[in-house]
Amino acid sequence: MDPSELGYLEDEDSSMMKTIKGATSGLVAGTIWGTIVATWHDVPRVERRVALPGLIRTLKMMGNHGLTFAAVSGVYIGVDQLLQNYRMKRDFINGAVGGFVAGASVLGYKGRSISTALSAGAALAVTSMLIDAGGQTTRIDNGKEYYPYTTKKRPNVNN
Repeated sequence: MDPSELGYLEDEDSSMMKTIKGATSGLVAGTIWGTIVATWHDVPRVERRVALPGLIRTLKMMGNHGLTFAAVSGVYIGVDQLLQNYRMKRDFINGAVGGFVAGASVLGYKGRSISTALSAGAALAVTSMLIDAGGQTTRIDNGKEYYPYTTKKRPNVNN
């Protein structure tokens, strides 16, 4: 393994913390998506014993989407980190396996079908491989350090 990649493994966040952060981000994103989806559907009819049916339906959709996104992102990052620590490599295979396991387990369980599980797993695995193989990353380590000030001395004008 490259020494530059060892620094990534020794990052300030543990694998568990990265998984928790990913699941929390998924929960937030899924809740927001659930809110958007709920606004696209018609408001249910008013019933006698149900107060605020639109609000209840919206909250259910927010929770459903939020928990699904949290589960997918948590499983994806957890498996990715597990493989990264086991294999001592950071490559597209970790993400592909994580995507397949996340899609097959979470979305396959929701769909209650083996074919849905395989399709969802394959779709997430291919998407993850394409993103990883394409070099799409948020961190670029070019070896340079940038300071908010200069480290070189200015030449003395009076000399």
